[in-house]
Amino acid sequence: MRTLTGVSPPFEFVPLSVVSFGSTVIAEGCDAASSVSWIHAWTVSHGIITQVREYSNTSLTVTRIGGVVAGRSAEIARSHCPSVWESKFSGRAGKSVPGLVLAI
Repeated sequence: MRTLTGVSPPFEFVPLSVVSFGSTVIAEGCDAASSVSWIHAWTVSHGIITQVREYSNTSLTVTRIGGVVAGRSAEIARSHCPSVWESKFSGRAGKSVPGLVLAI
């Protein structure tokens, strides 16, 4: 809250990687001191960002469940949800962080 209100020094995002697959874009990085890791995930539709997710000090794995066939969602495979991306920086911060799975 102190950063958002300008009471403390500004937080500088240092991006380490930006990847995209389908309509999802993921950016991962840390602060200048490498003490805070962050991940931003957004969905783009027709050139417009339609959804934004932000994670800090969290390990994130993105998996793909099902697919799209002729504009409709295909049946979700029960036994296999392949990982399409895994965060790399969160473990380097030298502390234990919670892990999340983002299913797309």
